[in-house]
Amino acid sequence: MNEAGVAPVKALVFDVFGTVVDWRGSVAREVSLAARRLGVETDGFALADAWRGEYAPSMQRVARGELPWTVIDDLHRAALDRLLPRFGLGAMDEAARADLTLAWHRLDPWPDSVAGLARLKRRFVIGTLSNGNVALLVNMARHAGLPWDVIFSAETFRAYKPDPRTYDGAAAMLRLEPAEVMLVAAHNNDLAAAQARGLATGFVARPTEYGPEQARDLHPEGDWDVVAPDFLRLADALGA
Repeated sequence: MNEAGVAPVKALVFDVFGTVVDWRGSVAREVSLAARRLGVETDGFALADAWRGEYAPSMQRVARGELPWTVIDDLHRAALDRLLPRFGLGAMDEAARADLTLAWHRLDPWPDSVAGLARLKRRFVIGTLSNGNVALLVNMARHAGLPWDVIFSAETFRAYKPDPRTYDGAAAMLRLEPAEVMLVAAHNNDLAAAQARGLATGFVARPTEYGPEQARDLHPEGDWDVVAPDFLRLADALGA
C-alpha cells in the first residue's frame, strides 16, 4: 500500500480534455481570432460549447457502426462544418477551417498540470488515455509542455472510451495488472468505467471546465481511490 492507502500503482493514465487541459477557454480564443480575421463578431465560448456538444454523439455513431472508424480530428472537422453557418462563419475558407480544427491540438494546460505531472513522473509512468487521436495528443503535448512517457489513444485500440478495450488495452500494453494502473480524470463516468475494469481511480475536479455555470463533475460521485483538487495535491496524496 502507498501513502494514499491504495494498491501499489505503477502507472497513471490521464483523461486529457478537461482534466489536463482547458479545452473551452482555448477553443473559444481561437474561434474569436478566426472570426475577427473574417471581420465577423461571434460568441467564441458558445461555438466552443456547441462544438464540444457534438463530441459524444459523434463517437457514439462510430461505436454503433453508423460511421466507420473515424479519428477525433475528422469528427471535429465534420462537426465544425455543420456549426459554422449557425455562428455566422459559413464563409470561412478551407484553409481557415483546417487551421481552426487544429485548435484542439493547441489546448492550454490548467495552471497546475505541468508541474503536477512533472512530480508524478518522478515516481510513476505517466501517459494519456484519451479519445483524442495520436497526432492531436502529440501536438498538444508539445504545445503545452506535457511530459508524457506514453500516449494511449482511442486510435491505439480503435475504440472510444468508455469501451472496455481502452482501459484493458492500456494496462495490457504496459504489462501491468489493471489495479497497478490508475486512471486520473475529472469525469465521474470515465472513472466508473475504468473502475469496472479493475483500474485504480483518481478524481481531480475541474469546476470551470464547462464554464462558470458548470453543474456536473463538481464532486466525486463514486468510491474513487484518491480525490484531489489539483495535480499537485494528487502528487502529495500519492507520495510523489
